[in-house]
Order: sequence, then structure tokens, then C-alpha cells
Amino acid sequence: MLTSTKELLEAAQKDSYAIGAFNLYNLEGAKAVVDAAEAENSPAIIQILPHVLDYGGSPLIAVFLEAANSAKVPMSVHLDHCDDDTMIKTVLDSGIQSVLADGSTLPFQENLAFTREMTELAHTKGATVEAEVGRISGTEDGMTVAEKEAKMTDPEEAKEFVAEAGVDFLAVTIGNVHGKYHGEPKLDFDRLAKIRQQLEIPLVLHGASGLPANMIQQSIDLGVCKFNVNSEVRKRYLQFWREYGQTESKRDLLDCQKEVTSAMQEVIAEKMRLFGSAGKA
Repeated sequence: MLTSTKELLEAAQKDSYAIGAFNLYNLEGAKAVVDAAEAENSPAIIQILPHVLDYGGSPLIAVFLEAANSAKVPMSVHLDHCDDDTMIKTVLDSGIQSVLADGSTLPFQENLAFTREMTELAHTKGATVEAEVGRISGTEDGMTVAEKEAKMTDPEEAKEFVAEAGVDFLAVTIGNVHGKYHGEPKLDFDRLAKIRQQLEIPLVLHGASGLPANMIQQSIDLGVCKFNVNSEVRKRYLQFWREYGQTESKRDLLDCQKEVTSAMQEVIAEKMRLFGSAGKA
């Protein structure tokens, strides 16, 4: 059933678990999330990235919204990492429940102005906004400690930003990275604790793929209510098709679509159990 992202995250915050937000590309991904969520009795969030939306357009939004609405458990649809106000307006008009208005590449005041404008717009449409303060890297390679710390979320800036922009949840940068971690992940939990002391709204952690269970749980204990997941689900999808391409199988394509959906579902269900959302729908 289609549900407000804010409602999902506030329930998670109240009961100390987190919800998986899965970046998807097609119908198989949507079915995998719905099937996993129903099997695990877990809430879930379907996410779409701007470049995927450029490719799939309004038909893909419709698929994701219908998938979430047809589920037997609460789900929402979220636009991830978007700095394009026109695209944000379009998806809000389509009925998407929340957006990440991402001005994190901008100077603080410009980020604030952009995010405030998008938040005011979203709220008029009954939708909610995630913001990002700090800059999440795509890789750890070639960065000094000072450079990495400079990208991290400053607790006092986060407090000011949330108060001024009126956003509903905040993505924090504490050493997490998009994609693959090169070496053992190192998260600044002292920084996260200070951010939590400054803010009451749900916190979000991107780059959950590859984080060990103890780091996931510690993040939840310190207020993270949403984890973004992409790499591991995408990897399973691509692995299936690579293996299929090396065979001379004459199986019907629909059978393959069902199998790849099942393969992704396994990864997604594992994340739901890891995040503590299984059984919470």
C-alpha cells in the first residue's frame, strides 16, 4: 500500500529499526522489492535515480507507484539525489511521496536556498523532502584524512540547515561512500552521535552496501532510520545475466525474468532482516 515516506521513517525511528530504500531500474527490481517486503512483512522504499528517470520517464514512475500501491505492506516511492528543480516538480506532480533535493555540491547558503524552495513546494503537494549536508564520496581512493573530514556533515551546520530549510529527514556523511568500500569501512560514530543530539528528525545513511552488521546496528542506535541500497542488488542482477549469456539455454525470456527477480529478492530480504524492518509492517 502506498504510504508517506515520512510516516514510514517516523515509525522506524519510534521503534528503533531502519527501512531499506532500494534504487531500482525496471519491473524486475520493483517485483523483487515487493515480493521481499511481503515475504518478510517489512515496509520498504522504492527509489529512482535521475538518470534512470531520464531513461524510463513517466511509464517507469507509473510502474513503481503501482508496484508500491499493490503491495500488501506499506511502501513509498522516492526520487534520489536530484538537483534539478524541474524534475523534482515533475515527480511531485506524478504522485511520488518524497524526494532528495540534493544541493550538497553547492556552497552551504546556496544548498539551503535550493532545498528550502523544494521543501516548500513538496509540502504543498503532501510530499516530504530529504536533504544532504556534507558530500558523500563515490570512492575513498586518493583522499587525505583532512579532505575526507571536510566532506563530512558538521553537526552545527546540520542543525542550522534543518531549522532553516524545514526538511523532513537528513542524509548524513560520516565516512560512508557510494558504491564499493576500498578496505574496511570506517564510520565516525562520534560525529553521528553529535548530529543526533542536534536533530530530532530521522537520519539517512547512503552507501549501506558492504557495511557490516555491527555498523548497521550502531547507526540505527544513533538515529539512522533509512539505508540506501543499490550496489549489491545491481550486482546480483548483472551476475545472473552474465551467467545466462555464457550458456546455450533456450529458456523462455520470461522464465529468466522470474529467476533474476528471485535472485534480487534474496539480497533485498537479507537487507530487511539486517535493518530490523522484517516483521514491522
